[in-house]
Amino acid sequence: MLDVTSTRALHAGRFGDSPRVFAAPGRVNLIGEHTDYADGFVMPAAIDFATYAAITPRGDGKIVIRSENYDEQVEYAADALPANRVGHWSDYPVGVLNVLRAEGVQVPACSMTLHGDVPVGAGLSSSAAIEVATMAAALSLAGVKLALPRMAQLCQRAENSYVGASTGIMDQFIACCGAADHALLLDCRSLEYRLAPIPRDLSLVIVNTMVKHSHAGGAYNTRRAEVEEGTATLRRHRPEIRKLRDATVDDLAKWGGEMPEGVLKRTRHIITENTRTVAAADALEAGDLAKLGRLMYEAHVSYRDDFEASCPEADLLVELAGKEPGCVGARLTGGGFGGCTVNLVETARAEGFTESVQRGYKEATGMDADAYLCHASAGVHEANKQG
Repeated sequence: MLDVTSTRALHAGRFGDSPRVFAAPGRVNLIGEHTDYADGFVMPAAIDFATYAAITPRGDGKIVIRSENYDEQVEYAADALPANRVGHWSDYPVGVLNVLRAEGVQVPACSMTLHGDVPVGAGLSSSAAIEVATMAAALSLAGVKLALPRMAQLCQRAENSYVGASTGIMDQFIACCGAADHALLLDCRSLEYRLAPIPRDLSLVIVNTMVKHSHAGGAYNTRRAEVEEGTATLRRHRPEIRKLRDATVDDLAKWGGEMPEGVLKRTRHIITENTRTVAAADALEAGDLAKLGRLMYEAHVSYRDDFEASCPEADLLVELAGKEPGCVGARLTGGGFGGCTVNLVETARAEGFTESVQRGYKEATGMDADAYLCHASAGVHEANKQG
């Protein structure tokens, strides 16, 4: 895990001033994939990998943003930020600053250092961590306070309208509103949420397929279009269906035959996934781990077969996990097409679980799978000297 003290020192050494530092976590989604933009339910947890944003004011009218991870920095006149993305890591922080400007928040000239340890391309939402940390830092310098759900909405807008990725609200929301030792069931329509405690004797073990993905275009946006097509088909029969959140399995049985096969499958995944996600939160709150695990496995099958967003490597990891003692449940998490599996594992068995799954994966694929033992953590906050 990163130490905030080192981030503060890196910034001070480069820019000459001691900064305020804000931390925003990555996240793992326990269940509820591609339901967020359908106004449905998701149940993520913030994790103890994060992005730090260190910030200090400047007196020369410039905004300078430094990425320690990329060992690069960009520099713009504070009143002349790029209006459009350039296909660079800087799109994420610049997009946030542009959205704030559009909201009437005047972010003054500043130096910002971004430094994170959320794995990139692993489905753990490194982009939202950058966005939320950037926004918290920028708001602090502007002297403006926003409610956490509003911050999440604006960060989502930056990723949708500036970066060009059609993501829903989940990633930014959990980065803002996560709580230590809890998962969060989020109603993506109302933004109402409730916290569900994760038992202390369970660990979140995240295993990386090493198959990277990108949200900005490609298969993700194709799936999004298919979901919209399925929604439109059902809406012709039931105009009150605004999003798939409003549709039922009965609706699909009546009118799914009007959809192309791929659209039918995507639609079925989201409708059934919404039901599974609420049931999983209820099971977690009730301590019914057997039911929770069963729902996680069912969710993976739906993601694999109906949404067709898994990959052979992820399917193998889920299969290996299911054979291990102490594993409550496992599934592919994140946007799909690569990334990581999430595994709920008895803490006492977590290290043995990880070693066994990594060994089996290496034997089958020849690849070394990175693994991360995590705990549910807090959302965005100002980091203290201890990190």
